[in-house]
Amino acid sequence: MMLAAPSQSTTAVFIGAALALTLTLSALLGVVFGEAITRVVPTQVIHMVAGGAFEVLGALLLTGKM
Repeated sequence: MMLAAPSQSTTAVFIGAALALTLTLSALLGVVFGEAITRVVPTQVIHMVAGGAFEVLGALLLTGKM
């Protein structure tokens, strides 16, 4: 509230608060789903898939296709 006090735009304050709430909620969902996935899929498999995705994205960026 102290940061919002000097602002004359209530719309900007509302949008900032809504964005903060949305980003926090999505991070919470990521943690919850990530925990659930690691109970089903072994960590080594997750690392292999993430590494492969990283290599594919890197190749796409280097070739200019992304």
